[in-house]
Amino acid sequence: MMGLDDSGDSSVLQGRHFLVTGASSGIGLAIVHQLLHAGAMVSGLSRTQPALDSGADFTHFACDFSRLGPLPAQLKQLRRQLPAPDGVILSAGFGRFGALEEFSAAQIREMIDVNLTSQIMVVREWLPLLKRKKRGDIVIIGSEAALRGGQRGAVYSATKFALRGFAQALREECAAANVRVTVINPGMVMTDFFAELDFRPSAQAGCHLLAEDVADTVSFVLQARQGSCLDEINLSPQKKVIDFGRRK
Repeated sequence: MMGLDDSGDSSVLQGRHFLVTGASSGIGLAIVHQLLHAGAMVSGLSRTQPALDSGADFTHFACDFSRLGPLPAQLKQLRRQLPAPDGVILSAGFGRFGALEEFSAAQIREMIDVNLTSQIMVVREWLPLLKRKKRGDIVIIGSEAALRGGQRGAVYSATKFALRGFAQALREECAAANVRVTVINPGMVMTDFFAELDFRPSAQAGCHLLAEDVADTVSFVLQARQGSCLDEINLSPQKKVIDFGRRK
């Protein structure tokens, strides 16, 4: 197993500063909880305020990633007022599924804006600071949909495949500056991601992941020995069972 940095436990994250997108719920919120528990400081970017009582170690900034127009100026302002991060974790995103012809042009644009373009813009804003520090992590929460396209998921898969390609190229660009780039591709995670969808993972044991499983994986990535890089991690439930029909 790859060695962890220093003491081999989460104490190596203590006092470090991380920027997390999609921090208000689901996987992003679980990552925030994990980092705060390890003693890190977290700046969360999301449209809504998370239900989190964390004190001075967590700061939330309202950010609507579907509105690309004002986003560059907003990110630049945040970058100027925040301390330089030790890592940027991209967890923002949403899913909408159906046959391609069922999507309006606005719906296609929104998913690409939120899942891909805005996340690239976040990295673009903070990457020079990470390179200057000569140490840092960029962790991208991808999806099993980035590994194999599925029926009724053409647009969603396109955004996740693109994020994966972005990470592969960025990893080569950042290696000389000791900035690591990792993609984590979870299978179906039992979160509110499925609240408005007509399918979800089965609630049976072993048929779904928990948001905490992904957060644990992020923590492991961040603690890996300097000089090593976990390029890509595919995380799956033991069994794949899907329930269909809208939630009541």
